[in-house]
Amino acid sequence: MKSLSESLQGVMRGKNVAASVELLMKRVLADPDVKAFLLQNRDQITKEMVRSSQSKLYEFYHEKQLREKGEATVAPGYSPQLVLNSGQIDVTYVPNQKLIEQERQRHIQRLVHSINMPKFIQQASLDNFYIDEQHQTATRLAALKAAIDFTDHYPADHFIPGLYLYGNFGVGKTYLLGAIANELAKKKGIATTMLHFPSFAVEMRNSIRSNSTSEKLDAVKRAPVLMLDDIGADAMSKWVRDDVLGIILEYRMQEELTTFFSSNFSMDELEKNHLAVDNQGDHEPLKAQRIMERVKFLSRELEMSGENLRSKG
Repeated sequence: MKSLSESLQGVMRGKNVAASVELLMKRVLADPDVKAFLLQNRDQITKEMVRSSQSKLYEFYHEKQLREKGEATVAPGYSPQLVLNSGQIDVTYVPNQKLIEQERQRHIQRLVHSINMPKFIQQASLDNFYIDEQHQTATRLAALKAAIDFTDHYPADHFIPGLYLYGNFGVGKTYLLGAIANELAKKKGIATTMLHFPSFAVEMRNSIRSNSTSEKLDAVKRAPVLMLDDIGADAMSKWVRDDVLGIILEYRMQEELTTFFSSNFSMDELEKNHLAVDNQGDHEPLKAQRIMERVKFLSRELEMSGENLRSKG
């Protein structure tokens, strides 16, 4: 397919359209942006260059007119720009602000890597957290303040613990984690991995057959910021507790990597009623205590209370 400038050159070679071309080029050369370009580069541009570059000047003018009218252009999302190229006037296309913003938003979304997380976390925002009078509680406000303090001060030249958010089902724990992740991506360019831990545990068990356990575990434990959602929702096997969760937390504690948690259980309840008893009913309080030492090092406990927001239509 011929470019716009090639097609125009063909038209300009026709003798019957010489007058029309001359009239058209008067309009092109009278365009404020064309005039500004020629004036700015007057020391380098000759009359012969202008004559031989008529098709390029028209291409710029034509594409600019289409953009201003909101009509389809050769390169949607890009704006034409006149440049000097090897002693000739040429047209290049640069992304416009709308396209730049779209690319920025896509980049932000790519920074938040979610594994088995609900779709609503993609749009979660600290600005839209539940602080209206109807849903406001003291614990929600405290959690929001802690989230804002964290995002304002991260990253720093020292380790900053994450948050351990606990409370009943539907109080906004997962939403707040998503809002923190999106805020870190948008304002700091920080990559976050969010995963629903019970689903991840199933995925890890299944990965044994494909011999990809180490690869999956390594990717999670090294995440710059990690969020483990709904920890304690299902009874854990010894293997998941010690060789999955334990390894992740041990690595992150040693490397001082920020980690967040959400749970229906307080730290004390998670240790005594969940981690200390595996899915076979065996009691191992020392193993649970070892896990919780790492959880407490990596995060600070905050309760969230209030009515179940998911039950609202």
